[in-house]
This record gives sequence, structure tokens and C-alpha cells, in this order.
Amino acid sequence: MKRREFIAGLGGTAAWPLAARAQQRPLPVVGFLLLTEEQAFIVQAFRKGLSEAGFVEGRNVEVDYRWAGGAVDRLPELAADLVRRRVAVIVVPGSFAAARAAKAATATIPIVYGGGSDPVEAGLVASLNRPGGNVTGYSEMNIEIAPKRVALLHQFMPSATRFVMLVDPATSVAPSTFDDMQTAASRLGLLFEAVAVPGTSGDIDAAFASFGRKRIEAIIVSPSARFMALRQQLAALAARHAIAAMYWDRALVQAGGLMSYGSNVNDMIRQVGIYAGRILKGEKPAEMPVQRATKFELVINGNAAKRLGREIPPTLLALADEVIE
Repeated sequence: MKRREFIAGLGGTAAWPLAARAQQRPLPVVGFLLLTEEQAFIVQAFRKGLSEAGFVEGRNVEVDYRWAGGAVDRLPELAADLVRRRVAVIVVPGSFAAARAAKAATATIPIVYGGGSDPVEAGLVASLNRPGGNVTGYSEMNIEIAPKRVALLHQFMPSATRFVMLVDPATSVAPSTFDDMQTAASRLGLLFEAVAVPGTSGDIDAAFASFGRKRIEAIIVSPSARFMALRQQLAALAARHAIAAMYWDRALVQAGGLMSYGSNVNDMIRQVGIYAGRILKGEKPAEMPVQRATKFELVINGNAAKRLGREIPPTLLALADEVIE
């Protein structure tokens, strides 16, 4: 072999591992921050959205999951860990507290939020159509949905004169939402108040015991990732204390709750996954409008109504998208 050919051969051999390493570049990483513990349906919905955007976990994207286990005070450090890892995007489905922690941790890494609160009023984005910063996402926000929950629950429980809204302090409830619900209650001749209950099992037990002593007959449970994680406990306590409860998502009715009116949480989380994928492809959150729910469903649990000793009024049956027996 000629010397020139030998050297050329060495050059080709040396270049091969370099080319192989170039093809094995690290996968982009999505940081996933949730206030509650791990829940399979949330992960499945998120992965579905990612796949619709062209990304499959383990194949062309990695996901770094961080679960706060319901502890709000853990969120800032978990968000900071994701920032230190230099993830490509942070997703925070279902929790304003997690979104706020992520936004405080970084002004440059894109954040995709999903939840029921108004992201403008909550200070996450400048506007819905042009968020303007590093946060965008999906909101259930609709000016009619909160008053509608009051009206639907009143149809089921017309004898109740006092409605209580159960609020998780870790989740933002826009003042305008509370005002709208209070106005709707006043028009029906109802007293309406909000009660803040930290999303722990013991706190919820104590709150329902208090409702029982005060003979509260109807409550509206506001959207909360922690309440979602404790949905079976909420349903059991409502039945035990003979309280008619309105929720925001069908998952709580499937767990034994009485009724829900709202958009589908699975779809919200799927949309968060789609937006995360679009950002991985190069889109900028500042230019991605906040998506808003357009379809809402009324789901009623017939067995829960029977446990309360009540029949579902025909007017509600006519409006229901689904009655679970």
C-alpha cells in the first residue's frame, strides 16, 4: 500500500467515530413539573400530545419528571433544578403555583402552562393572543363557566340556600371569577362564600367535618391539581356528609363525585404536550397564543345522586352530556 493511501485510510478510520458521535447528540429534554404526586393519566395525556407533535419519549426527546407531592414549598427548588439542567422547555399542567415557581426560576426557558385560571390576571402572560414572554399554554378560562356551575348545582339542589366554593390556596382563583359566581348566586337568592382549604388529606377531612356541622348542603370545588389527586376522598366525604358537590372535570365524577361542568383535563394536558413539541421545533412562546377551551361538558353520577337521596331533575338530564351509573 502506498504511503498516501495508508494515511488517507487512517483519516477515514479516525473520522468514523467522530461522525457517529455527531449522530448521537443528546436528546432535547422537557422538564415536567407537577404540584402533586405522579398520576398515570396525566403522564399518558402529556405523552399523547408530544407524540402528535412528532416527539416520542426515549426516541427523540427525554422528559425529566419532578413531582412535589402536594408540597407547594418544594416547587421553587424543583423548578430551579430543571433550570440548572438547562431543559429545552418546562411544562406545568394543572397548577398555578407550579407555573409561578417556573416563571420565577427563569425568564428565558420556554414554559407551557395548563390550568383553569386566567393567565393574564395571574400575571403569567401579557395577553392571550400575544403572550409576549417565555410563557404560553392552555386555559379553561371562559366568562360563562363559573356562573354556569352555580346555576347547574342550584338546579340539582334548589333547597340549598348557602353555597361554598372550596379553594386550594396554591391555585389562583381570579377575583373576577369569584365575583361572577357571587353575582350568579345572588340572582338566585343564595349566600355564597369561598373557603380556602390546603390540599392535604387531613385539611380536607377537617373542612368537610366543618361543613357538616354548619349544615352546608352544596359546594363547588375549584380546579386544583391537589384536589384532583384526592378526588376519591372528596367524593367519599361529600357522600358521608350529604353534600351536593360540583367539580370542574369528569375524572372527579368518575371517582364518585356528583357532577362536573368544564372542559376535559385530559385534553388540556394533551394540548400542553402539543405546545411543548411545537416549541421543541423552534416556535417561540411569546408568539404562540394561549389556547382556550371551547367545548364544555356536563357529567352527572347517578349513583352519587341516589346516595344523596335525590333524583336528577329532568332539566339536568336533558342538559347532561353523560350520566354515569
